[in-house]
Amino acid sequence: MSTSDAPVRSSSLRSRAPWAVPVGVAVAVAAAFGAPPLLAAAGDADLPDVTAEELLARVAAAEPVPVTGTVVYTARLGLPELPVSEATGADPLVLLGGSSTLRVWSDGGERSRVSLLGTASEYSVVHDGPEAWTYSSVDDEVVHYTLDAEGRARYDAAAEKARDGVRPEVAEGLPTPEELARTALTRAEEHSTVSVDAPTTVAGRPAYQAVVTPRTSGTLVDRVVVAVDHETSAPLRVQVWSTQDPDVPALEIGFTDVSFSAPDAGVLEFSAPAGAEQREVVVPTPPDAADAERLAQERLSDLDLTEVPDPTELLPPGVTVTGEGWDAVTEVAGVDVAALLAGDAASADELGERVIGSERAQELIGEFRGDGGGELDLDVSVLYEQLTTEVPEGRLLSSTLLSVLVTPDGRVLVGAVPAATLLGLA
Repeated sequence: MSTSDAPVRSSSLRSRAPWAVPVGVAVAVAAAFGAPPLLAAAGDADLPDVTAEELLARVAAAEPVPVTGTVVYTARLGLPELPVSEATGADPLVLLGGSSTLRVWSDGGERSRVSLLGTASEYSVVHDGPEAWTYSSVDDEVVHYTLDAEGRARYDAAAEKARDGVRPEVAEGLPTPEELARTALTRAEEHSTVSVDAPTTVAGRPAYQAVVTPRTSGTLVDRVVVAVDHETSAPLRVQVWSTQDPDVPALEIGFTDVSFSAPDAGVLEFSAPAGAEQREVVVPTPPDAADAERLAQERLSDLDLTEVPDPTELLPPGVTVTGEGWDAVTEVAGVDVAALLAGDAASADELGERVIGSERAQELIGEFRGDGGGELDLDVSVLYEQLTTEVPEGRLLSSTLLSVLVTPDGRVLVGAVPAATLLGLA
């Protein structure tokens, strides 16, 4: 059943919310998920001393491991109360504020399941190699994502090479984990102070703590603390602290229990609940994918991977960056927010093309938007109005970690900076 044929339901916003929200709100959501997973910590651990460089090297060299556990995610972003009718439900919107519980399973490879648990509902994402499923018990809907024929052929070929132990030719030129750690540390220390805090215990496991502290006072981020498992070197916790509140992290996600053992195979197999409606989405392969991959391989062969390129050289047209490091502000010009809120597919495609650069990929965005070229639910406009406030310069979203300004002339300014910084640049 295509989205254009689907009946409009008030609950449909819940399953589409991460994709349908306005660009400013979407950036805020993306920023919230930009940090590595956080784990709830308790107690101290007695571990051998390590330097920040040694700790980064261990993380870089670590092999993926299977994992089963319960994660508690807490956001204290200072956003207004969201217009979610079922505040205790398994709705991705709840990740913007308060605490949520998730169950995670992974085989350490290409099979995983994540379930967002509500009081009496569930939102799950299951990934199995070239396929993925989402299920919302609130909507009782399954969405099945598959690759198109070309994408599946490319995936199968790469998987076969991996099983045979065939590595890309450029693999021999890759730097060692120690070299990567030195590069990462050097880059981070351009704008931050990187140190190792006292060991701790996370979900019953001894862990090291890496602390990244911005060197500037112009950012909302006070520090980022990452807990790393002593045995597996897997990140166990990231706490993002805001300058607005020194007492508790603004963003925290963490295991309350964790086991690095393979989950039962049945847990990673998706079975649609009886009676659930299932919608099929085919993920298109960009027409120029083969050329892009060949060009990437050629560039990678000549690339000095110990040097980090200037990211501003990779920016698409219409995107500029003011400042650098933690207090950098990204500006996107030519965004018709009013048209996006009204469900203008052409405006959404224009914005997407600047980021994705593929006409066929826009079809996938249309599936995620769920609008079928028609109008978006009114709830999207309500969400935009709820999360932003009117200022002389436009509409402003302020949180403890991120500020977003949408101007009347079609510019969107985003940064981990105080709102006054964006207003000054507008």
